[in-house]
Amino acid sequence: MARELQKIIVMGLGYIGLPTASMLATKGHQVLGVDVNAQAVDIINSGRIHIVEPDLDILVKSAVNSGNLKASLTTEEGDTFILAVPTPFKEVDGNPKAPDLAYIETATRAIAPYLREDNLVILESTSPVGTTERVQEIIVAMRPELAGKIHTAHCPERVLPGQILRELVDNDRIIGGTTKAAVAKAKALYKTFCNGAILETDSRTAEMSKLVENSFRDVNIAFANELSVICDHLGINVWEAIALANRHPRVNILQPGPGVGGHCIAVDPWFIVASAPAQSRLIRTAREVNDAKPDWVIAKVKAKAARFHEPVIGCLGLSFKANIDDLRESPSMDIVHHLHQSGIGKIMACDPNVRKEKAPFALYDLKTVIKEADILLLLVDHEEFKDIDPQVIKDKVVIDTKGVLR
Repeated sequence: MARELQKIIVMGLGYIGLPTASMLATKGHQVLGVDVNAQAVDIINSGRIHIVEPDLDILVKSAVNSGNLKASLTTEEGDTFILAVPTPFKEVDGNPKAPDLAYIETATRAIAPYLREDNLVILESTSPVGTTERVQEIIVAMRPELAGKIHTAHCPERVLPGQILRELVDNDRIIGGTTKAAVAKAKALYKTFCNGAILETDSRTAEMSKLVENSFRDVNIAFANELSVICDHLGINVWEAIALANRHPRVNILQPGPGVGGHCIAVDPWFIVASAPAQSRLIRTAREVNDAKPDWVIAKVKAKAARFHEPVIGCLGLSFKANIDDLRESPSMDIVHHLHQSGIGKIMACDPNVRKEKAPFALYDLKTVIKEADILLLLVDHEEFKDIDPQVIKDKVVIDTKGVLR
C-alpha cells in the first residue's frame, strides 16, 4: 500500500522544527516551515541553515532544492500542522519557573483560520500535562464548527543536539492522541520517516512521559553535581571517585558539570513541579541542586581571582553541551555573564561553535585565551578543548568543571 503524501505546515524552524520539516520534505511531503524570524526564513529558502547541527545543512539544501521545503513568515492551509515552538518560563504569583504557553497559544491561533475538517494538529513542543487539550480548546473556541472534526496529538521530540538527524529516525516515538483516531493519523505520518517503535498512548500520558524522561536525568545529574561539591570540600578527585564507583555492576553515576542547561533537562522538571508542587519534592530538590551549581563555580573563580591584582580569566565554552552552538538555559552563559558584571578582572570567553554575533560579549580564539589568561575556567567539554597541551597551561590556575584537563 502506497504511503500518503501530505502538505505539512511546521510552526517554528528552530532546533526541532527545522530538522523535522526537512526530514518530512525529503520523504516526499510538501512542507511549509513558518517562523517569525525573517532572517532565518531567508537563510532556509536559500538552502542554508541558521543553527549548528551536524549534517543538517546537507538535508536542508536537499529538501529546498527538491522544491518540497519552503520557509515563510505566514502559514496557509495544509493536511497536518506541527507546532514546534518554545515553552519557556514566566513568573506567576512569585514563581519565576512557571510554564509559559504563550508561543504555543500564539501558534495555535495562527493556524486556526486555516484548519479544515479532518486536519491533524500535532504538538511537538515539550509541554505541561494538559497542553494538547488546551490547543484543541483554542481551536474549537475560534472555529466552533470544527468541534469533533479535527484531530490533536502530542508527539514529543526526544533527540540529542549534535545527533538530531540520526535520532529523529532511529529513536522510538511516543504518539499521544486526544482520540484513537488522532493517534492513528499521527502514527501513519511518523512511520514515513521513523525506524524506531511507535508507542501509542493518550495525550496526557505522552506529555508526562516526556517530562519524566528529562526529570529522571536531572535527578541523576544532581547526584553527580552534589558529589562534586562534597568531593571538592574533602579534597577528593570527583571524577576518579565516580569512575571507581561505576565499576560496581549496578552503579552508573553520571558526570558533574557547571550546572544543567538546554531547553529540556533544565526546564521540564519545573513543569512537573508546577503541576504537583506538594508531590514533587525530590524533583524540586534536584532542580535546586543543579540551579545552584553555577553559583558554586562563580565562588571558586572569585576565590582564585583574589590572588591576582588584575586577573585575566579565560572562560572556555558557552553552549549548554559539547560541540553545539545552543545557548538555551546554558549555565556556562550565566557564569560568564556574571563574571563580566562582577568586575573581578578581564573576562575572555571562547567557544568555537558559537558565532560572534550570537554572544552578548566579545569572543576570543582559543590560542589567544590560553596565552593571556591567568585563570582558565573550562565550562564545556568541546573537542577542541580536549586537545589543549597540559604543558602549555601548567603555570596557570585551572578550574575544570568537566574533568577534561585533569
